[in-house]
Formats: sequence, structure tokens, C-alpha cells
Amino acid sequence: MSDSVHKHSPHDHAGHDHSAHGHDHPAPVEFTPVGKHEPHAHSCCSHEDAPAVVNVGTGSTDNAQLSRLRIEAMDCPTEQTLIQNKLGKMSGIQKLEFNLINRVLGVWHELPSTDPIREAIGSLGMQADVIEEGADKDTASLPAPKKPWWPLALSGVMAVAAEIIHFTDAAPTWVVALIALVAISSGGLTTYKKGWIALKNFNLNINALMSIAVTGAVLIGQWPEAAMVMFLFTVAELIEAKSLDRARNAIGGLMQLTPETATVQQDGQWIEVEVNQIALGSVVRVKPGERIGLDGEVVSGHSTIDQAPITGESMPVEKTIGDKVFAGTINQAGSLEYTVTAAAKNSTLARIIHAVEAAQGARAPTQRFVDRFSKIYTPAVFALALAMAVIPPLFMGAAWFDWIYRALVLLVVACPCALVISTPVSIVSGLAAAARKGILVKGGVYLEMGHKLDYLALDKTGTITHGKPVQTDYVLLDDTVGEQAVAISASLAGRSDHPVSQAIATAYGKDGHLQVEVFEALGGRGVKGEVNGRLYHLGNHRLVHESGLCSPALEARLEALESQGKTVVLLFDETGPLALFAVADTVKDSSREAISQLHALGVKTVMLTGDNPHTAKAIAAQVGIDQAQGNLLPTDKLQVIENLYAQNHRVGMVGDGINDAPALARAEIGFAMAAAGTDTAIETADVALMDDDLRKIPAFIRLSRDTSAVLKQNIALALVIKVIFLVVTFAGMATMWMAVFADMGVSLLVVFNGLRLLRK
Repeated sequence: MSDSVHKHSPHDHAGHDHSAHGHDHPAPVEFTPVGKHEPHAHSCCSHEDAPAVVNVGTGSTDNAQLSRLRIEAMDCPTEQTLIQNKLGKMSGIQKLEFNLINRVLGVWHELPSTDPIREAIGSLGMQADVIEEGADKDTASLPAPKKPWWPLALSGVMAVAAEIIHFTDAAPTWVVALIALVAISSGGLTTYKKGWIALKNFNLNINALMSIAVTGAVLIGQWPEAAMVMFLFTVAELIEAKSLDRARNAIGGLMQLTPETATVQQDGQWIEVEVNQIALGSVVRVKPGERIGLDGEVVSGHSTIDQAPITGESMPVEKTIGDKVFAGTINQAGSLEYTVTAAAKNSTLARIIHAVEAAQGARAPTQRFVDRFSKIYTPAVFALALAMAVIPPLFMGAAWFDWIYRALVLLVVACPCALVISTPVSIVSGLAAAARKGILVKGGVYLEMGHKLDYLALDKTGTITHGKPVQTDYVLLDDTVGEQAVAISASLAGRSDHPVSQAIATAYGKDGHLQVEVFEALGGRGVKGEVNGRLYHLGNHRLVHESGLCSPALEARLEALESQGKTVVLLFDETGPLALFAVADTVKDSSREAISQLHALGVKTVMLTGDNPHTAKAIAAQVGIDQAQGNLLPTDKLQVIENLYAQNHRVGMVGDGINDAPALARAEIGFAMAAAGTDTAIETADVALMDDDLRKIPAFIRLSRDTSAVLKQNIALALVIKVIFLVVTFAGMATMWMAVFADMGVSLLVVFNGLRLLRK
């Protein structure tokens, strides 16, 4: 079997746009990512180093067909490893893709049917059901079949009875043994079955270790203890499974945000239709208080929408004709009609859910360390237990009974469950908490890495600013023309498609424009035209200077405005300047607060823009950014990131355009702005902010720090308890039921500690 792993790097972005939004330079660039941290193999939380995508065949998958199987029992990496080893030995199978969250296995194969695959999985004690092609989701929401409660209850009663009778010596040993056997068989048959399958496949998982320990206790006559150990283990496994389901459901539950039906216009009538049956281009009506069923664009009506499930925004957003709406959001005030722009399975919400599910495959560094450690730790402790049972009696004259018992206790303690499960449950909880805030993190590696960032580079246009110039100042320079100067300027500006001209025209409004004759655009300077038979010029500082109309007083006024990062436009005729307009790309209010929060977290900031240095410094000063660099090409931005790395900084990059791609790819973490509704950003960004609020970045860093702290707490707790019990076991002071409490108790503690991140 090949252990080659299909690797995916979120940083192989050459030519990919992190978003569809604006950028500083219009021309895209080709680049080669350099020096990025190593791509990470997809993997879910594992007892072994089991990636989510595994190449098991030597052939290509080009001619292979993909079959998707739902395996109800495959909710733990123990089962993943068994399936991987089993199917990896079969010819005709090229690749496996594990989705433990949804209990779905994807198999790329060249077999005529899936029957051999299902039979192989069946031999492992698991049932595989084929998911028909065209199913719109991985059936994650299907409830797991309920198991009867009475066998576990019977096991508990019998285990306690065996302990009491043995302690009080109220009945012969054979009675105690019979009661214990009832307890073990009613509560532990599943464990024994799984343990036997694991041993047949040469896998020392928790079920195998527990089966060996209980059997050993029975063989040396420790009937009550064997029964109690099996009962406690089964209870702990049940609680642990329920706890992990909470983390799983935190993501899967997002799918429930989408209503099952929507009101669609058909043949002039409005009828209820299932959302997965609604075609693109259909017109859907949504009433006040209803959830929006599909992504679309408003064609009629005006309302406010609660977009928190998608963008994490706390305040409702106004929507009117031409605005986008997203599936899963809540219509509040008015009635809306919108055309469908994405099918149910391709909605923004569906892409978010699938992206977060896939994100669990990118293992965090801590998890990779724990996986490697557990692969060595478990066999080593098993060998140590075997040596403990044999060496003292053979070579030191010790009692066989005592040392075999200690070895069995050591086997129970040996299970690395608490250590291994400490990382994935924390990562899954952190990813879910981030998604609820509108922060889409594309893997645990980035969630854990975020706390290390000490420098953040930011694009300007569309990131710090709104990305759309607006008129900020108006000054009348000649009283004789009066307010007619505004109408003349707007009329001239309205004939130009330049963003600065459009800002002046927009500020005046759509009505009241004057007739312009003999209009001419002056490249790089402005425009000119006749209004009411008189020639006027509307242009920049350069045009006024070339016309010989600049006075020292006017020059000083222009320089003052330009030093604030504003573009100045003047209206003038042959007599001189008549009016002055200033246009600027305004700063978002959230940007100032975001930079302040970043500084409070100890993160320095630098702004990288293609605008002139004066504008760059002015914008940086407004929001409190530490450094600003202007006139930068995409390759220049990349060089700035390289220079920061050379100074031993851990650098993040925030951008929203294709020309930010080189810097985004080189940075430790690339943040894409306003990714809601943008396929490319969601697919390629390391971290996608679902709206354009920069405050989500300090929120991400705080969550990353919390996650890192929880990971360290869990690992330290698991290791310390293990060491303590190993020492106590060698001293002969530990019992098997104490070992179960220690092992499974710590497992539950680290699970509950990790789940705390869901509340962040």
C-alpha cells in the first residue's frame, strides 16, 4: 500500500484572485510563490497519521470513477485507519477521501461496481451505503440510529452487584464470575468486536487495548474489576461521542439555516417549491421574518436583512434593487423579490459549510506532533506492559499475579486517547466559532498559526478604504459665478467615465445637468466643454498649472488638500479658477478601530498601495497605521513581505484584488476581504472575511490565541496525568478502574475544555 498523500496548498495561488473586488493596479500579474511554509496534507483528528485524502493506487485517477459511501460507524479516526489499510490493499482503487464529520467516504476506483468495496468495509464490521449521484449534500444531518439503553444499564447494575458481592463475600466466586460475565457481555460486546477486528488488522487502538486488559483481568480472576472497567469504559466512550457530536453539529447545524421551501413565481402565480428544485433565474419572493432560501439579486422591494449567519455582521444591512442576498439570512422589515443566482448546493452558505468541513483536513502543527508521538507511544507502552508482566517474575522472583495485574493497569493507562483527542476537538471548535463570526478559516494550521503573527500588511483600496472615491470638499473661488459652478462642473464631469469625475457628478445628483457642447477629454489632465456658449475646463492641478492660472495662494490651498490624500479638481474659464472640488477614497470607520485593536494585540501594521506616497501617508495617518509605502507594483508588495520575513517577522497580508495575490501567497496567512458570494476568495484564501470589516482580523488573532492556549492546556493535562499514573502503576498503587477513570476522565476534560472555544 502506498502512503503517498495528496497534498494541497492554499498558497499555490498563481493567477488566482483572492476576491472580485477592486485593486490598486488594473493589470494582473503572473508570479511564482516562493518560500512559503510547507503545504499540509489533509487530515482529520487521528489516532494515527491518517490524512483525509490518500492515494492508495499507482495509477492515475483520470479514468477512475468516484463513488461516495455513507458509513455510519466511521466517526472516529480508528475506523478511518482500518478502512484505509483494508481498501489500500485492493487493486483498482486509486484514491480515498475521508470526511469524518459527515461520515462519508469518497473512493476513486476502476471497479465495475461498488460491491467489492462494500464487502471489504463490511468485513470490518461497518455498513457502507452508496450515496446516489446528484445528492445535494453529504447527508450530514441524518440522525445516527439510536441504540437501546437497557444493555448498558444492565451492565452497570451487574458490575456494581459483582463489586458488592465480592467485597462482602456474600456468595461463592462462581456467582461473582457469572454476574461479571453478564456485565461484560451486555456492555462490552461492541468493544470486543472492534478490538478483535483491530488485532486482526495489526492495529493497537483503544478497543484492542481495552479488550486485552479486560480479558487479562478475567484470566487472573479479577472478575469484579474486569466488569467495572468494561462498564466505565463504555460509559466514557458514550459521553465522549456525544461531546464530539456537539463540535460536529456546530458546523453541520449551519445547513439547517436554509429553509426547505421558497415562494417562486411560475406562470404568473406564486407557489411553494423545494429550494433544491428551483432553477437559476427564477424569481423568488420573501416575506418579512422569513429566511432567504437561495442566493440571488434583488429585483423588487426594499428591506433590511440580518446577514449574521454569513458575514457575522451584528447589524442588519439594507437591501434594495440590484443588491445581493444570501441563503440562510433573515429578511426583517419589507417584502423582497429576487432572481436566483446560485443553486442550493452552490450557495454561499453551502460553500462555507463545505470549506469549514474541508478545513479540518489541514492539520495544525500541534496535531501533527501529537499524531507522530502517539504512533510511537502506544506500541512502546504495550511493549513495556509486556515486559512488566514477564521480566520481574522470571528474573527477580516476583509474584506473577501482581506484575501481570500491574501490566494490565498499564495497558489501560497506555491509551493515548486524551492526548490525541485534545487537538482535533479544539481545532474543530475554533473553526466553528470563527465561521459563526463570518471568518472562514481554511484549516487548523492557520487557526493555530494566527497567534504568532506580529506584522500585518494591508492593501489600501477596498481594504482600509471603501474603494470608491467620493467628493469631500467644495470651495467657491469666484462669487460672480455663484452656485452655478456646481451645476457646470457636474455636467462636465458626467460626460467622463473617470472615477474622480464620477464622484463629482454623483455628489450633484442625477437631475439638473446642463447641456454640454464641444466636449473633449484631456488625457491625464481633465475635460473641457462649452456650457451656455462659454468654454470651461474641469481638471487637475497639472492642467491649472499648465494654463498659467495658479497663484501662490491657490498653490498653497491645493498642496494642503493633496497632503491629506485628496485629489483636487478645479473648474476654470479664461478669467481664472471658479471653484475647487476635492475627491478622496474615504476610510472605513471599522478600519480605525481594527488598527487600534491590532496594536493592542502587539501587531504592527504596514500599508501597501499603488497610490502616490502622499495619499498613502495621509490614509495611514488617519487610521493609525505604523508605516505606509506607495507607488508599489504587485512585485514590490511581494518584496516588502520578503523584507519583513528577513527581519524575522511573522507576517499576514490583507487584500481583495488579484494584484495582491503575490503578497497574499507569500505571507504566513493570506486574508481575503469581503468574500461573501465570491467563489474564488472562498476557495483560495487562507482566511476569508465574509464582509469588509477589518475588525474580524483582530478577532481572528484573539481566537487563535485562545485556541493555542487550550491546546497547550490539554496536552499538558494529558501528559501530566499519564506520567503520574505510570509512576503509580509501577509502584503497585493503581487499580484498573482507577486507570479507566484517569484515562477516560482526562479525555472528557480535554474535550470539554476544547468545546469552550465554541462560546468565543
